Amino acid sequence: MVMSSLKLQDLIEEIRGAKTQAQEREVIQKECAHIRASFRDGDPLHRHRQLAKLLYVHMLGYPAHFGQMECLKLIASPRFIDKRVGYLGAMLLLDERQDAHLLITNSIKNDLNQGVQAVQGLALCTLSTMGSAEMCRDLATEVEKLLLERSPYVRKKAVLTAVHMIRKVPELSDTFLPVCAKLLHERHHGVLLGTITLITELCERSPAALKRFRKVVPQLVQILRTLVTTGYSTEHSISGVSDPFLQVQILRLLRILGRNHEESSESMNDLLAQVLAVNILGRFLLNSDKNIRYVALTSLLRLVQSDHSAVQRHRPTVVECLREPDASLSRRALELSLALVNSSNVRAMTQELQGFLESCPLELRADCASGILLAAERFAPTKRWHIDTILRVLTMAGSHVRDDAVANLTQLIGGAQELHAYSVRRLYSALAQDISQQPLVQVAAWCIGEYGDLLLEGSCEETEPLQVEEEEVLALLERVLQSHMSLPATRGYALTALMKLSTRLRGDNNRIRQVVSIYGSCLDVELQQRAVEYNTLFRKYDHMRAAILEKMPLVDRGGPQADEEVKESKEATHLLEPAPVPTEPQASKLLDLLDLLDGPSEDSQQPPPVDPPREGTLIHLLDLPCAPLAPAPIPNLKVFEREGLQLNLSFVRPPGTPTLLLVTATATNASEGDVTRFICQAAVPKSFQLQLHAPSGDTVPAQGGLPVTQVLRILNPNKAPLRLKLRLTYNHYGRSVQEIFEVNNLPVEAWQ
Repeated sequence: MVMSSLKLQDLIEEIRGAKTQAQEREVIQKECAHIRASFRDGDPLHRHRQLAKLLYVHMLGYPAHFGQMECLKLIASPRFIDKRVGYLGAMLLLDERQDAHLLITNSIKNDLNQGVQAVQGLALCTLSTMGSAEMCRDLATEVEKLLLERSPYVRKKAVLTAVHMIRKVPELSDTFLPVCAKLLHERHHGVLLGTITLITELCERSPAALKRFRKVVPQLVQILRTLVTTGYSTEHSISGVSDPFLQVQILRLLRILGRNHEESSESMNDLLAQVLAVNILGRFLLNSDKNIRYVALTSLLRLVQSDHSAVQRHRPTVVECLREPDASLSRRALELSLALVNSSNVRAMTQELQGFLESCPLELRADCASGILLAAERFAPTKRWHIDTILRVLTMAGSHVRDDAVANLTQLIGGAQELHAYSVRRLYSALAQDISQQPLVQVAAWCIGEYGDLLLEGSCEETEPLQVEEEEVLALLERVLQSHMSLPATRGYALTALMKLSTRLRGDNNRIRQVVSIYGSCLDVELQQRAVEYNTLFRKYDHMRAAILEKMPLVDRGGPQADEEVKESKEATHLLEPAPVPTEPQASKLLDLLDLLDGPSEDSQQPPPVDPPREGTLIHLLDLPCAPLAPAPIPNLKVFEREGLQLNLSFVRPPGTPTLLLVTATATNASEGDVTRFICQAAVPKSFQLQLHAPSGDTVPAQGGLPVTQVLRILNPNKAPLRLKLRLTYNHYGRSVQEIFEVNNLPVEAWQ
């Protein structure tokens, strides 16, 4: 006898009313016991109700495998109410891993042939959801017949089932080829959309199908033209666009048919210019819908790599999008604005981006500041403009710039001899107004220490008149040293600047000596070491102080030899440059220096030895740098190869930025099938900075076609050994592939 149980609605209410998970499990276990008893007793009239409750339990995450055989019984039932629940249960409870799914093949075949549209729809939905390769082979003939059924409802579901069959069993392509040509004349929106999807799958998997359907390109163009110009189906209009999903699917198919085929490309060129023109994307930027504006910005960002001049026409509209309150829109507008910067518009674009930097959200400030600095470094028209631009960025968002911004600016100022007076005056004025931006304070302290004598001289023609006294300069540096906002590295810059000013200023050095002596007992080991070193120079080697603290040599940023000289000069003056992270125990470095200075003074006047050690040798500071050899080219590296797809890395280190490495990833395809939806992603350790440029495309053509390239910009300030982790995702031969691997064998020249 069947035990009394709850109705489905009552079961849902009782489960939702459970206050704890234990109460919910108790209700479900009790009801599952009733359902099992009902299945055992074989109640045919209420079997579909029991299975419906079991499916709800399954959707909550509880086991329901004991209902699989009941699904088969309901599918075989002649009643539609049973078939409906049975097919739903089969889609939820059965898949290819259970052998039971093969038992419904005969039932599906019978239902496909009986002629009832509702039942045929249920069978087709189930087959397209969980049909295995064996089921697809057995039922392909029935599905082919239904593709020509009079009812558009059945034809639409049959087309979608055919798509599933092609994906499961690609060799079934020949079965559906003849029918697809007839279905292109279909006027029903759903059937035509499914047909275009089916033809796309066939062309991606069968060269014969690709050749065959290139003949119907004019017909596809005509369908698309009808959609664009006269309107195809008003009931499917979305925001004034007629059948956008069908338009997109046709465009995807045309891309496949026109690839490497001149005749097909020519037949669709005029229409594509009308449908995909950059002007239309530009008009999308003015749309009131945020989603449409975001899609337009994303599309223009992809197009800017291939047609930069066309996208440039919409630059004012893109800049306006920077002021969007939506964070995702302003971020995408920022990326596109940075991509539009070139040598002809760098002044205007930088001004717009700096205006955005003043008011942009905090999460975008670092990206905006870094983008402006990179654009200025690449397209700066003059050195003075370059210096002014970096100073404005440091003033507005100094705490958000890249770690190498300080080194780049000091190198730029050092190499512009004609701008030394201008730079030191600009930096002094900026420092007097704000000492909170640490990168700005570090650059200003370095510049004042190097060119403090120019600050005290007469007015500079390029700046407003500025009268500065020695006491004011020293007081400003002392203020930096005493500020709670100053980092240890910033205090190191300020202390070194004071020490250098002892040879630049004409007044008494007692105030400087007092400040330096105070930091001889500082808790920070780095500052304490430097203060002790400088005090020792004052006391014992005052006659050598002027030579040791002379100005840094001019830096030419144009070649590798200059880079080596800068590197050698930095190594020689390691006593004077603040280092935030010590590379060896500070006590040993201090003892080495004191041992040297405690030696007899007459020995210090001897010429340097032939091969002096780099550490702790004061005389080596006066050596002239040797001319280095030109760096050897960095060899290329093959990092991935599978089924004809190969990924190679090539490396370039720009002469002006030795810590920067440009890696070009080149993907080539020697197989017979195209590699589509190709995406390359990379990751580096935290001590590095990585910027991925947009790839040249997402399809790697077959048989050695045009490769896909992508540039990786890696900043390695510590020159640490480089490791890369790459993730490749793509579609090949109808399969979705994902590969994750690590590259540890990069050439030493890429990071040393």
